[in-house]
Amino acid sequence: MTDLITLDDIRSAAKRVASIARVTPLLDVSPQAEQSLLLKCESLQPGGAFKIRGAYNMVAQLTGDERRRGVITYSSGNHGQAMALAARELGAPAVVVMPKTASRIKIEGARSFGAEVIFEGTTSVERRVRAEREADARGLTMVPPFDHPWIIAGQGTAGLEILEQRPDVSAVIVPIGGGGLIAGIAAAIKLTRPEVMVIGVEPDGAAKMKASVDAGTPVTLEKTETIADGLMPVRPGDLTFAHVRQFVDKIVTVTDLQIMDAVLWLFSSAKLVAEPSGAASVAAALTAKPRLRGTVVAVVSGGNIGLDKLDELRKLAH
Repeated sequence: MTDLITLDDIRSAAKRVASIARVTPLLDVSPQAEQSLLLKCESLQPGGAFKIRGAYNMVAQLTGDERRRGVITYSSGNHGQAMALAARELGAPAVVVMPKTASRIKIEGARSFGAEVIFEGTTSVERRVRAEREADARGLTMVPPFDHPWIIAGQGTAGLEILEQRPDVSAVIVPIGGGGLIAGIAAAIKLTRPEVMVIGVEPDGAAKMKASVDAGTPVTLEKTETIADGLMPVRPGDLTFAHVRQFVDKIVTVTDLQIMDAVLWLFSSAKLVAEPSGAASVAAALTAKPRLRGTVVAVVSGGNIGLDKLDELRKLAH
């Protein structure tokens, strides 16, 4: 039996991360969307994504000796930046293993927070293996991107905020990469207000959580292919899968074209910069049939995208 996080775990995490994580705004874009839609702007967090919540919650709970020796993670970018920032704030050296295909803005972000960046392969499996090897060789503590109770509890603090900001919320839509964000948010919401619907979103080229839920056990996809680099893991975490199975109402998929359209819509209509991974939830909200009823919140999970990439998406979408 996998132990799921508790509401107390999430509330403790909220106190822990309050010194660094912003209470991000809920932006009402219902008029522009011509339907009920509020955006939870996690793209406005330090480091440009929700990841600071989980990373700081974990690094803050390490022993003084563990922090002195340093921390390491494997990440396509956002978690790496968040861990680097958390480590800098808490006085720990940081190493981030990134894919060779990582975007320049995410590489520069991690380095700007003082991390050493190592490049390895293109898949989450390749970079995890390298990170584990480096951790063993150097005596570093692993801060995994999603599959750890402290990470999940940290991400769940966004769920508590949504409930406080909009007590009338009826549905929350969350992007799924490895599953840490939706695991935490879903736990926070269902343990407080079980009647609120929680919907997960994956790109149709990387629907590993949907495949796992359908199979009743975590599934590893042969490959993933999507413009949303933060949603590309080939397998969900064991712990995140257990939370999704317990707390998430349904998982939907969106196409890369729908994600691109959502990025551009957010930029032009909501005046919000979102990377493809962060816009997947909005893509699902804008294309949902039938439209969701009541007060709908879409979590915009990250905004780390350069002007060059935005221009590339504009050309691809038209």
